[in-house]
Amino acid sequence: MKKLNKLSLLTFTILASKLLTSCGGVPEETSTVGKESKVFAVGEVLEMVAKENDVTRTLYTKAIVGKGKKQGMKFDEDWRKDDIEAGPLPALFLRGVATSIKKSPVPLGLYLGSDYPVNAANKFIGKQANLFEKIKVDQKPQFFYDEEQKLHTAMFADLAGAGACVSCHNDHKQSPKTDWELGDVMGATTWQYPKDSLTYKETVDVLKSYADGTVDIYKQYLKEIGEFKESDKPEIGKKWPEEGNFLPSAEVFLDSVKKLSSYETMKHLVVSK
Repeated sequence: MKKLNKLSLLTFTILASKLLTSCGGVPEETSTVGKESKVFAVGEVLEMVAKENDVTRTLYTKAIVGKGKKQGMKFDEDWRKDDIEAGPLPALFLRGVATSIKKSPVPLGLYLGSDYPVNAANKFIGKQANLFEKIKVDQKPQFFYDEEQKLHTAMFADLAGAGACVSCHNDHKQSPKTDWELGDVMGATTWQYPKDSLTYKETVDVLKSYADGTVDIYKQYLKEIGEFKESDKPEIGKKWPEEGNFLPSAEVFLDSVKKLSSYETMKHLVVSK
């Protein structure tokens, strides 16, 4: 679809370094390569942020929730209640990210829907329900313009990629479907943006708003742990649940996300139309 600019190896290396060290895994605004004139189609930007989200949610679901449960850590849909000592389930982690983005000045919308949602309010209807049927067949993203909301919209398959997802939905008392299996298309993440194209800066702002949302909800989880009175508090630092009753700090968690996703994002940010 696009070809790399004829950047020197040095320029490419500098961009890679900035990408890995800047907040949220996106280049600092001091980087060059004609960013002011660069324009990205909205679908391309939404696909970029969707991939960042895939990496983050997979890491949280498998490395935090999945491994954490084996250490006795608890995760609950009511994790914010005072009498519940637990962390957010993966879907609620995503909701926390979406809430944080909504509070930011970036007009990026995010939500998770399904044809068999635990929360009936998240059930796809109308055009999205029809497009979701296609996603379930080929798992390819669907892009369209929402005339009612006046928003460019992209839907991406949300797969049951970890046992924690499957068991949670199958065992949930409100779940309308209890035979989920690994690999099933459980739903779709939906992203929305008002403009049909974005400048380099607007694109970086979108990616940063997502990264900031990730840090925000993860810090809320760590704060919740600090208020535990009955449960055993995991040690927060550089270690992960697979090593014992540990949780990575927000900085360590974000650093892992950046290492897993930054290269792909960088390739998009340094290509030309």
